Amino acid sequence: MERLMQYVWQHRLLLQTDLTTVDGLPVSIIDPGRLNTDSGPDFFNAKIRIGDKLWAGDVEIHVRASDWHRHRHDGNPAYGSVVLHVVDRDDTMITRSNGEVIPQMVMQCAPGFHESYSSLVDRADIDLPCASHIPSMSPLHVVDWIASLAYERAYAKAERLTETLHTLAGDWEQALYITLARALGFGKNAEPMERLARSLPLQFLRKHSDSLTAMEALFLGQAGFLDTAPADRYVEHMRREYAFLSHKFSLHAPQGLGWKTGRMRPQNLPYRRVAMLAQTVADDFRMVRRLLDMESPAEAVEYFRRPLKGYWADRMTFGDEPSGRPAESMSKASASVMTINVAVPLFIAYGMAHNDDEYIEKGFGWLHELPAESNSVVSMFTQAGLTCRDAFTSQALIQLRRAYCECRRCLYCRLGHRLLAAKALRRP
Repeated sequence: MERLMQYVWQHRLLLQTDLTTVDGLPVSIIDPGRLNTDSGPDFFNAKIRIGDKLWAGDVEIHVRASDWHRHRHDGNPAYGSVVLHVVDRDDTMITRSNGEVIPQMVMQCAPGFHESYSSLVDRADIDLPCASHIPSMSPLHVVDWIASLAYERAYAKAERLTETLHTLAGDWEQALYITLARALGFGKNAEPMERLARSLPLQFLRKHSDSLTAMEALFLGQAGFLDTAPADRYVEHMRREYAFLSHKFSLHAPQGLGWKTGRMRPQNLPYRRVAMLAQTVADDFRMVRRLLDMESPAEAVEYFRRPLKGYWADRMTFGDEPSGRPAESMSKASASVMTINVAVPLFIAYGMAHNDDEYIEKGFGWLHELPAESNSVVSMFTQAGLTCRDAFTSQALIQLRRAYCECRRCLYCRLGHRLLAAKALRRP
């Protein structure tokens, strides 16, 4: 309730007319102040006219006025600059240490506002509580929010790549290699894939770049797959090769990777994704420049769909009999997701690092060219009436779901804000 009151105050959603202190002085809010997310009063540097006096100072908000004492603000000098105490229930009078009464005002919101908020935030049984309201929202507001969400998600991915880059002393190839590995995990195995890549630095892999066998042995061995794989000629050879290379480089396989294989299509099994990572690294140690020089997202999609070679060319898992026909390495839709998660963040991060807006524009241009992703999140919003024609929009919808809906941050979602603002400003 207190957070909701802070939201109402911050966004000026309370009814502005006839505001008075509890002792009858008229109140005019000139500036609600700046929200404080740390210790101390809730809002700094507010400007409030109370009666015929203009006050500049802080504002504290409580459900009950007595919370001032319950939270021990009366003995805290940080609250000495509070010029207005805003409450839902006026159950006591608040004074400063010198005995001066602190002006107090009861916040008046429209009836049912809290219920409207609860209907959005507290309905754990409904995936999208605002779904019925979406069709009636202004297209202009929806489009504007979608654009902001797409930029928010894209820059967050670029920032992740940049943070990885900083931990690797500015090695772009190594940072992109780790980003590629994580992307190949496709959510379920993203963390294990990243940990695997970090356990195999490119400086070691480059020493055996001419041998796909060595690459596969290193990756499959470090992943822990060779320990449990059913023995055949390939697996036995991999075990011997890994034993030699792990001793040569003093490698220690990461423990507890927690690979997930349940409810997964055969072509997405982690063994094949690890084999794909090994082959990509073996084929291309200059991936950064190769991706940066690509002229279209279609080129990147084909790059990520390269066919697997050798043992994995016609097998889905260890011990399979060869099918005699090439197994698809990756669907076009999956390769499109790889382009979204690897190439686009690279363009944006590289453009920001080198003050080159062309790469940043290229990244967002590709998102507009790539088709929309097909997943449960996108389906949820399209069923609610939102149109999704490209990856720019589907990325925005995923960001909306992950960063706002799932954690019920409706107060900070522009769609939720407009719904709540309409309720808050509605007169009794």
